[in-house]
Amino acid sequence: MESRLEFVMRALREDVAFGELCQEYGISRKTGYKWRERFLQQGLQGLEDLSRKPKRSPQRLGEDVVCEIIRIKNDHKGWGGPKIRKVYGRMHPNAELPSESTFKRVLEKAGLVKKRKRRKSEACGRIENRSIPEGPNELWTTDFKGWWYTANQERCQPLTVRDAFSGFVLCAIPLEDAKTITVRREFERLFETYGMPKTIRSDNGSPFASTHAPLGLSKLSAWWVTLGINLDRIAPARPDQNGAHERMHRDIAMEVENCPETDLRRQRAALDTWRHTFNFERPHEALGMRTPGELYHKSQRPFPKEPQELTYPAGFLKRKVTSVGRVTIEGAQIPVSTTIAGWHVGLKPCGTHEFLCWFGPLCLGIIDMRTQTFNAADKNNG
Repeated sequence: MESRLEFVMRALREDVAFGELCQEYGISRKTGYKWRERFLQQGLQGLEDLSRKPKRSPQRLGEDVVCEIIRIKNDHKGWGGPKIRKVYGRMHPNAELPSESTFKRVLEKAGLVKKRKRRKSEACGRIENRSIPEGPNELWTTDFKGWWYTANQERCQPLTVRDAFSGFVLCAIPLEDAKTITVRREFERLFETYGMPKTIRSDNGSPFASTHAPLGLSKLSAWWVTLGINLDRIAPARPDQNGAHERMHRDIAMEVENCPETDLRRQRAALDTWRHTFNFERPHEALGMRTPGELYHKSQRPFPKEPQELTYPAGFLKRKVTSVGRVTIEGAQIPVSTTIAGWHVGLKPCGTHEFLCWFGPLCLGIIDMRTQTFNAADKNNG
C-alpha cells in the first residue's frame, strides 16, 4: 500500500514522466493508469487488492435445478449423486447436465448424504459354490427382509429374491408366514415365470437351511437339489458375504419401510412399485448406470411340471427315505434325515461294512452297518 500510494502521489505531479515512473516501480503503464484512476475515484481504498471472485459463475446452478435435485433425492432416499444425475438427465434431455461432483456437492450441502464405514469380509462357509456370475440366472440370492408393522399393526416381512449378475429383483413380497410350504409355493411361481437358476445363495436360517440336518439341508433346499440347483450358503452370522442382497434390503428399509402403508395389501402394492422402479428406472453404478432390466433375461432352464427323480451311477444302491427319515439296508432301518423324506439317496459301498450316502451331488455322510448308524459329513466341509 505504501509503494502504491507513493507511486500515485508522484504520478499526479506534472513534472514526472509517467512511463519512466512505471518502469522505476516495476509495473506496466496499464497498471499504473489503473492505480491512478482508482485513487482519484475512491481514494486510499481504491489502492487495495480487489476480490478475484467472478461476479457471475457460468457453472452456478439455478435455484430450480437445485430444487429438482433435492426433489429426486427425497423421492429416492437411497440413491446417490450418480443415480440422481442419470435420472435428471432423462427428465431434462435438452438441458445442460451438471457434473457428477456438482450433484454430490448439492446433496452434501443439503445434509442428504450419510457416510458409512465399510466392513472387511472374510471367506468361510458351509455348503459353498463361490463363483462370480457371468450372466443372468447363474446365481440367485434370497433372504427375508427384516419385518416391520403396517399402520394397522399387520406384520410385513418380505421374501426377496435377486439375480446376482444383473441385480434384477425377481421377488419382494410379504408372505403370510415363513413356512416351507409357503416359501416353496412362491419359488414355484418364480421358476414358472423366470425359469430356474444354476445356483441359489442363502443364509443358514429357516426355511433355507436346517441346523440339525446333514450339510444343513432343509426340505426347501433339498427340493432345490432335486431340481438340479446348486446350493451356496454364507457362513453363520456373516450377512456381509451376501452384501449386494443386504444393500438391496437397506434400499427397501429406506424407501418402503420408512413409509409404512395402512395395511398389508397396500404395503404389497408399494413393494411392487418399488421393485419396478429398482428394476427399470433406477440406474446402477455397478452396471455402468444401466438398469437391471436392461441386462436381465429369463432362464433357459424351464421348471419341470412333475417332480424330478434323482439318479445315481451304476454300482450305487438306491433307497427311498421314509417319512420318518430312515433308509432300509439289508433289513435294517438306518436314520438319516427327515428333511429328505420321500426322496431317493444313493449308497456307494466303501469297504466291507460301510456306505457313502449321497443325495444327488451331495455326500451326506457314512452309514456304518456294524453299528447301524449314520455319521453326517462335517457341515463346514460340505
